[in-house]
Amino acid sequence: MSLADLETRLAEDLAVLNLPAAAWVPARPGVIDVLVVGAGMCGLAALAELRLLGIDNSLAVDAAPEGLEGPWDTFARMRTLRSPKTLTGPALGLPALTFRAWFTAQWGAPAWDALGKIPKGQWMDYLRWYRRVLALPVRNDTRLTGLRGDGDLLEVTLDAPDGAETLRARRVVLATGRSGLGGGAVPAVLQGLDRRFWAHSADDIDFAALKGRDVVVIGAGASAVDNAATALEAGAARVDLLIRRKTIPAVNKLTGIGSPGTELGLGHLPDAWKLKIHNYAAEQQVPPPSHSVRRVSAHPNAYFHLDCALTGAAPEGDRLRVETSRGSFTTDFLIAGTGFRNDFADRAELSDIAPHVLAWADRPDFPADLSRDGPLGQSPYLAPDFTFLEKTPGSCPALSRIHCFNDAAMLSHGKVSGDIPAVSVGAKRLGRAIAAAFFDEDIEAQFARLQAYDTEELAGDEFSPADHLPG
Repeated sequence: MSLADLETRLAEDLAVLNLPAAAWVPARPGVIDVLVVGAGMCGLAALAELRLLGIDNSLAVDAAPEGLEGPWDTFARMRTLRSPKTLTGPALGLPALTFRAWFTAQWGAPAWDALGKIPKGQWMDYLRWYRRVLALPVRNDTRLTGLRGDGDLLEVTLDAPDGAETLRARRVVLATGRSGLGGGAVPAVLQGLDRRFWAHSADDIDFAALKGRDVVVIGAGASAVDNAATALEAGAARVDLLIRRKTIPAVNKLTGIGSPGTELGLGHLPDAWKLKIHNYAAEQQVPPPSHSVRRVSAHPNAYFHLDCALTGAAPEGDRLRVETSRGSFTTDFLIAGTGFRNDFADRAELSDIAPHVLAWADRPDFPADLSRDGPLGQSPYLAPDFTFLEKTPGSCPALSRIHCFNDAAMLSHGKVSGDIPAVSVGAKRLGRAIAAAFFDEDIEAQFARLQAYDTEELAGDEFSPADHLPG
C-alpha cells in the first residue's frame, strides 16, 4: 500500500461511515460557529471532530508558520516521543488515520516492526499529513490578541498577516498546548534578570551560541534533560544540571493506571479523588525517559547535582553568579527546565476573562493542606464540556462559550487534552458537547426545520384502502 492508497482507503472509510455529517447548524451571517485557537495535535483533533460532526463552519488559527505548529519542530528537543508507537493518538477511531497506517503505507510492515520510539520529526510529518488529508481549515501566522463576550457571541481579535482583524464566534476552543493558559514556570530568582543570561526550556534558544560556554540547566524532567543534551551536542564546554530532589524520580506513576477506564472515568470522579490522584502523581513526579538521561550522561562534561536547589542568581561581569543550596559558582548561561503554569499573568489576550475564571483553589472544599497558589490550586475548575466556570455567578457569562482544551484541563478532565494517548477521547468529548449545546441553543430553528420538512416517502399508490372491516 502506498500513501495514496491509504488516502483512498480513508476516504472510503469515511464514506461508509457517512462522515463528515451533513452541515446542520443554522448559519449566522458573519459568525463562525467554532474558532479553535491552536493547530497543534489537540487543535487539529478538535477541529477534525467538529467537522466530522457536521459543524463545518469552524476553523483554527495558529501563530506559527504552516508546518511548525506545536512543539515538535520547535522547542521539543528530544529525539523521539515518549509514548509507545502503538498508541492511536488523534485518529478519532479511524484506523486509516493512525500514525501506524501512515508509517506502514510508506515504509512497510517490517519497518514498523523494527521501529522503536517514534522520531519527533516524523510525528510532526504525520500531523502535517493529518491536516492535509482531512482538509482542515487552518489560518497560520495568526495570533489571538483579545477575547471577550459580545452578547450571546464572542468577539475575537487577531493579529493576522494583513493586520488586525476582528471575528465573531459562537464558541472558542483554546487548544494552546502544554503552555495551557499561562506559559513557562520561571523560578522567582530569575524573574527580572537580564534575558541574555537565561532562557526557559520552551524558548527559542540559540544553542550554537553556547558552543564552548558553561551552561546550567535547572530541573530533572524531560525538558530539562533534553535541553541539557542539546547544549552538549552543540558543543557546550560544561553542562551542570541542578536537581533539587535527592534522587531523580524513576517511576511514571500515571502509566500504572493507563486504561480506557482512566481515560473515560477520571474526569467524572468526585473532586476529592481527582485531587488525590493528581496530587500524588505530582508529588512523585514524572521521570525523564531513560534514553534521554543516557543522552546526557554519555558526555563526560555533564554533571548531575542532586539535592541542589537554585536559591539565587545575579550577573557578575559577563557571567552569571548562581546560588544554590550547596554553594555558589559562575556560569555563562542558564536554562530553566521548570515546566509550565496555568495562571493568566502574562496572557494579555485573555485579560478580559481571566479575573472571572473559577480556579480549583476558589472552591470552598479545596483542601487546606494543598497550596492555593500551586499548580493544582491555580488550575481552572472546568465544566463537563471543558468550559470555564465563573468565580462570581453572572460576572462573565461569556465563559460558558469558551472551552479550555489544553494541558490546563488535566485536573478537571484527566489527560485527554494534552498528551498523545487519550487525545481522541478528549476531542470526542469536546465535539459532542458542542454539538449538543448548538442543538439546544438552536432548538426553535431545529423545530422549524422539523415542521418545514416535507419530502414525501409515500407517493399514495403503494396500497388501496380496504372498503370494510373483516366479518
